[in-house]
Amino acid sequence: MQFVLSHLKKSYGVKQVLKDVDFVFEDSKIYGLLGRNGAGKTTLFNGINRDIAFDSGDFGLVRDGMPPVPLNTHSFEGMSPEDIGYVLSTPQVPEFLTAREFLKFFLEINEDRIAVQRDIDEYFDEIRIKPEDRDRLLKDYSQGMKNKMQMLVSIIANPAVLLLDEPLTSLDVVVAEEMKQLLRSMKQGKVTILSTHILDLAVDLCDEIVLLSDGRLHAVDQAELGDEDFKTKIIASLTEDEE
Repeated sequence: MQFVLSHLKKSYGVKQVLKDVDFVFEDSKIYGLLGRNGAGKTTLFNGINRDIAFDSGDFGLVRDGMPPVPLNTHSFEGMSPEDIGYVLSTPQVPEFLTAREFLKFFLEINEDRIAVQRDIDEYFDEIRIKPEDRDRLLKDYSQGMKNKMQMLVSIIANPAVLLLDEPLTSLDVVVAEEMKQLLRSMKQGKVTILSTHILDLAVDLCDEIVLLSDGRLHAVDQAELGDEDFKTKIIASLTEDEE
């Protein structure tokens, strides 16, 4: 499967945030979407999630069995809301429910989309939520624990494209490492795009790195990841975007 972005553009007044975004993402990979604050990463995600409308351009999926799609074409399928999972940097969970009630409710309303449902406690075990915390109200959870729950339900839904808008940057070291392990273990069969402005996180977690600079996406050559001057080149590229 491929996730194709074709000539996406978005402006706010006279400010052109996305100038011409063309890219093809392959499944079973975690992509690091790297860019400075204000580069347009959240704008791109919000457009894909249809929270805002792009000014022009299109995006969609090329399913397995269909011919590969080169850039600058429109021969792909549109996307339904179920094809997209979106994890925000600030957790969005129903705080009036316990973690168990929330997960049970989510599994029930999505039972037609979930191929194999497991026991609820197995899901909690997977994200290392302790037994004594599973029946606590979500309002009493730390941000890291809320983030785990938000990430869990997004992954359970098994979207074709999973968008992660800087979900790890505010977590402590232990929780962040647990989340990274979870993402690595569940990346097969989907396109995962992690938005971040932290270069070390992108290099550590992601299979591919893409720069959002000057309103366009630029792939980073995989061979460069071991280059001693790699960070310097990336920082210089992003700095040019601000000039």
